[in-house]
Amino acid sequence: MRRWGSVLARHDCIFMVKDSSYMFVTGPDVVKTVTNEVVTQEELGGAVTHSTKTSVADVAYDNDIEALLAARDFIDFMPLSNREEVPERPTADPWDRLEESLDTLVPANANQPYDMHEVIRKMLDEGDFFEIQPGHAGNIICGFGRMEGSTVGVVANQPMVLAGCLDINASKKAARFVRYCDAFDIPIVTLVDVPGFLPGTDQEHNGIIKHGAKLLFAYAEATVPKITIITRKAYGGAYDVMASKHLRGDLNYAWPTAEIAVMGAKGAVEIIFRGKTEEEIAERTAEYEARFANPFIAAQKGFVDEVIMPHSTRRRVALGLRKLRNKQLENPWKKHDNIPL
Repeated sequence: MRRWGSVLARHDCIFMVKDSSYMFVTGPDVVKTVTNEVVTQEELGGAVTHSTKTSVADVAYDNDIEALLAARDFIDFMPLSNREEVPERPTADPWDRLEESLDTLVPANANQPYDMHEVIRKMLDEGDFFEIQPGHAGNIICGFGRMEGSTVGVVANQPMVLAGCLDINASKKAARFVRYCDAFDIPIVTLVDVPGFLPGTDQEHNGIIKHGAKLLFAYAEATVPKITIITRKAYGGAYDVMASKHLRGDLNYAWPTAEIAVMGAKGAVEIIFRGKTEEEIAERTAEYEARFANPFIAAQKGFVDEVIMPHSTRRRVALGLRKLRNKQLENPWKKHDNIPL
C-alpha cells in the first residue's frame, strides 16, 4: 500500500491509503521535465485520484488499519480460487424476511430519485454490503453481499446520480465487475432503474457505443446464475444491457412500478404524434402511460418472468438462487473471447 512505480498489470482488487500510497507510470519530477506541468504525488497518482478519476484503485481509506480490515472483509467474500466453491457463512437472517418499507420506496413522481443502496441492504443478509469503487461512476453500484450465507455480486443503477443513466465509466465499471463475478463463479443479482445511456457529444466522441458494448458482452458471456429485478425505469438499449432476458438472464422479475419500453412516454408520443398540439400531446402521453408504463406487457411477451411485490424481493431472490444452485452452462469453445476493448 506504499508507493508503486507502475500500475499493477493484473489484480483482483486494489486498496489505497490517502496521503500514503501512490501509483504512477512517471513521477512528478519526470512530468515537470517533459511537459512542464507542476503536480504533486497525491494529485498525480494518489489514493483519491485513482479511486475517483482513473478507477485504477477500488477504494481509498484514511489509514493502513482501515485498509487492512477492509482487505480482510473483501477476502472473506471470495473463494480461495476459481476452482473452489463460493464461501458460506452462518447467518441468522431469515431467507423469507419481508421488507414492507420497499413497497413505498419508489416515488410517485417518475423524475424523483431514491437511494438504491436501501434496496440492496434490505435484500442482503444482515444488510452487509461491500461496495467496490464507491467513489467512481456513482451512477452504478457494484459490490458483494450474501444471500443465505453465500456470496453474491450486486450490480445496480443508482437514481441519485445522473438519474441512473449508463455512461462510459459506469459501463466499464460494471463490465469489469460482472466478469470478475463470472471468473469466480459468483451469482449476480442486478437491480435495474435505468432511463437510458447518457446522451451528448462528449459520450459519443469518446466511444460510448464501444464501451457500452463491454457491459453487454460481459452479461451475455457470463455463465453464473443471473437474477434481475426491475424496480422502475428500464428503457431502450440500456435496459437490454442490464442482464435482460435477451442476454440469457435466468430469472427476471419486475416490481409493479416498473416501466419497460424503448423510451419514456413523453418522448415516444412526441415522435409518434409529431406536429400535434400541446393538449393532444398531453392526452396521448397519458394514454401511452396507462397502456405501456407498467411491466405487464413485457410479462405477457416473456421478457419478465413475474411481477413481484417489492417487500418480497429478498425471498424471491433467495428462492431463485436455490433453483439455480446447480446451474451448468458452457459457452462455445474458442481460443479466447474478443471483448470490445
